[in-house]
Amino acid sequence: MVFLQRIWESSKMQTIETAQVKNHNFRKKLVIFVAVFMLCLTAGRGWSGDLDEVLQKGTLRHLGIVYANFVTEDKMGLDVELMQLFAAHLGVKYQFVETSWQNVITDLTGTIVKPNGNDIAITGKGAIRGDIIATGFTVLDWRKKIVDFSSMTFPTGVWLISRADSALQPIVPTSSIAQDVDMVKASLKGVSVLGLKDSCLDPDLYHLDRTGAVIELFPSDSNLDQMIPAVIARKADTTLMDVPVALIALEKWPGRIKVIGPVSAPQTMACAFPKTSPKLRAAFEEFFSKAVANGTYKALVRKYYPSLFQYYPDVF
Repeated sequence: MVFLQRIWESSKMQTIETAQVKNHNFRKKLVIFVAVFMLCLTAGRGWSGDLDEVLQKGTLRHLGIVYANFVTEDKMGLDVELMQLFAAHLGVKYQFVETSWQNVITDLTGTIVKPNGNDIAITGKGAIRGDIIATGFTVLDWRKKIVDFSSMTFPTGVWLISRADSALQPIVPTSSIAQDVDMVKASLKGVSVLGLKDSCLDPDLYHLDRTGAVIELFPSDSNLDQMIPAVIARKADTTLMDVPVALIALEKWPGRIKVIGPVSAPQTMACAFPKTSPKLRAAFEEFFSKAVANGTYKALVRKYYPSLFQYYPDVF
């Protein structure tokens, strides 16, 4: 009996020790798994945060694309100065993060999306590289599905631009923007129109495929500032172009291009925020409303787009 009792006690101790070892190993594996998971999550997405996180990091990361006078080649421009002022308002450092039209939303949200008309399809995940988009970013219905926009920072719209010697003639504006758009579209049969996919210059947004126009897509990795020069070089009959770039082009190439008319209703540009950053957006709204009220922002717009007020005299 004593012998059997010792065997039982020994067996019991081994069972307890084995259970303890297994429990220890399980905990160790769990800790490692969680650590690796968090590391992968952080490495894959980068850090993204609302106002508290921006203040804690001490840096505002401005996502921008070299585009017109919003972000110039030397990394200055209307939106650069606006974001520098906003960073100073928050009491943090300013950091410019260059991106592209293809990656800008992913760089802000960590989500890869594919536009489909006014809707989107989520196709993957990516690294988050910035806190705010400010780059002459047009407010579009599909973009509203993935980001939150600020108040309007610039008025815009999409015009049809041709060479000055084109047989196409500028429309005579009516009191109805819809009629103006219809007149422009009616003139496009057999005319080549340059557009940029998945942007505000995407021909699909304006149903140009129904007009009989010959749609040509500009390379998505190219600077859209080069679309008007492509028309001047006779690579296409016309191009879609938004108001800010068109204004600059009319000054840069006087007598070489002309505006046929609008292909969209009036649009707006704004800053974009992740939907997870309501406090940062609210802080910007407070800052921006003051900048508009005291004339600071109007002075910036006049500095970079002096001709805007000929077309929009009451803006800002």
